[in-house]
Amino acid sequence: MRNISINNSFLLSFLKKLVAIESINPSLASEGGGEEEIANFIGAHLEKRGFTIDYQMIDKKRMNVIGVLHGTGSGKTLMLNGHTDTVGTSDMKIDALKPTLKDGKVYGRGSYDMKGGLAAMVAAGEVFASSKQKMRGDLILAFVADEEYASRGTEELIKKYTADAAIVTEPTELQVVTAHRGFAWARICIEGVPVHGSLYEYGIDAIVKAGKVLVGLENMESGFAQLVQHSLLGRPSIHASLINGGTELSTYPSKCEIQLERRTLPHEQLEEIKLELDNLLYDINSMDPDFLATSEVFFYRPGLDTEQNSPIVKEIIHSCLEVRGVKPKLIGALWWTDAALLSAAGIPSILFGPSGEGGHAPVEYVDFDSLIQTTKILATTIMNYCK
Repeated sequence: MRNISINNSFLLSFLKKLVAIESINPSLASEGGGEEEIANFIGAHLEKRGFTIDYQMIDKKRMNVIGVLHGTGSGKTLMLNGHTDTVGTSDMKIDALKPTLKDGKVYGRGSYDMKGGLAAMVAAGEVFASSKQKMRGDLILAFVADEEYASRGTEELIKKYTADAAIVTEPTELQVVTAHRGFAWARICIEGVPVHGSLYEYGIDAIVKAGKVLVGLENMESGFAQLVQHSLLGRPSIHASLINGGTELSTYPSKCEIQLERRTLPHEQLEEIKLELDNLLYDINSMDPDFLATSEVFFYRPGLDTEQNSPIVKEIIHSCLEVRGVKPKLIGALWWTDAALLSAAGIPSILFGPSGEGGHAPVEYVDFDSLIQTTKILATTIMNYCK
């Protein structure tokens, strides 16, 4: 099966059907219908092609679907992973759920992020489902929910499934992403003493005290610029995202809350971030005894840093050369993906997918020729890795 042939008409048709199914993440937009409908659609299709299908309920109308093409049992297992949820459509300048092919681009919500990648997974998998020759290794196609919000889909997936390697088919412009940043969301709560606005000798202004935290965050951000940078990801960062405090004009505010985001490098762990914020508050308090505050990291995701000489990286480079005659760049991504969760579960993971523009934007499209190339490269990688 050295000459892999992709059914381009099927690839386009299947992509359009995926885009036409509304799968907005309801945790992001109240009108979102969730991923159950699209999961059922994909699952029904793969079952007809001979895949073993498993549905994982995450929540009401929230569902993963996993299709497994079993090999003989004597080879390596490869997982292709992609998320079925999208962001909302209210700000779109095109008809979000009526996919259109124009000038080689398929337009519609999710076409780029990342239903193009999902269609490529299905089309690549079908090459082997229809083959008379059985692979030695297993192929797992994992279509997961909730990546755009809390990644509960991949969290549920890795409770049951593992693999020797994984490719997340997020759009990467036909380059290979081996690393991306992680992030932590945190809140700092500053305490004040609420009194009438005229009683300055008794009041402690929580909002004014919060200014010292903001200056500390600014200094921390400046300090990151002095650190040794990651070869693919640069430096970490921190910014204040939200601030809230006070009750009325004539009262000293009793509380002020700052919510912040800390973008991390792959080696930075949760406990380090907690200690970093604790130290910031300790330093302020040591200079101002009236300063009282607490910090809490309420959400954390690790970064990704897959070894560039790992077998899956070598395999996809070889496949790109075989299909396109071009060696892909090994790059880093500044955004976060489910690949980090797969990697943390012991599955060496990379990202590889098509070109396009407009993820989360008013106009979104995937370049269809790049999607064909993505599908051929994925199929070639499956053939060589699971043989």
